[in-house]
Amino acid sequence: MTISQNSAYRIISEWRGSRWLVTVDHATNRVPDWISGGNLGISAPDMQRHIAFDPGALGVGTALAERLDAPLIHTDFSRLVIDPNRGEDDPTLVMQLYDGTIIPANRRITEADIAERLDRLHRPYHVALEDLAARRPDVVICAIHSFTRQLRHCAPRPWEVGILYSPKDTRLAVPLIAALAATGLTVGDNEPYAGHLDGDSIDRHALASGRPNVLIEVRNDLIADAAGQREWGERLAPVLQMVLRNSGL
Repeated sequence: MTISQNSAYRIISEWRGSRWLVTVDHATNRVPDWISGGNLGISAPDMQRHIAFDPGALGVGTALAERLDAPLIHTDFSRLVIDPNRGEDDPTLVMQLYDGTIIPANRRITEADIAERLDRLHRPYHVALEDLAARRPDVVICAIHSFTRQLRHCAPRPWEVGILYSPKDTRLAVPLIAALAATGLTVGDNEPYAGHLDGDSIDRHALASGRPNVLIEVRNDLIADAAGQREWGERLAPVLQMVLRNSGL
């Protein structure tokens, strides 16, 4: 495994040769030290919650990329600093309140602060992702995320895995839902939330250029440790390969 990195992102095994490109937008909960001394003002337990990153997603993505012989790119900053899976004009780009937790470092954020976070984190990640996606004309993007079993004051979510997609491109997502369900999994069809936001990562790097794509959300209590993360990476890989092969894309 080889790793290329800067302060915004890391690329694992860029040299791998398959069509697949695995992405993890919400990979870490790191807060750069140039932002409030590396502390957003929330508790350590909150920084371990889904509000700060997608727990387990990086481990799943790493195992999946290995099985697919695919490069992987992931962010290296918390979604609470700035969300790389949002367009630059999205009102949730920098969250001030998330699932009941106030983010003190973001409460009085200025336009200049947001511009600095865009320039130093958000934009470099997307430039690197697009460069990696453009390495060959037949790239297929697989975005890995995780979701929490239960938001505060909400009912438990029943799905083990969710496949999110835009109605603009269902070529891989719809057959993937059926294929995963056939293995006995409880699969969300655009659940636990809708799968498209203008300007999000799939919109920018797949829909805009016509690249085949899937976005997979794994429930994070199922991938809380390294064994679970590897198990899910190994479970997803052959199903993804079969669905792509059968699609004729």
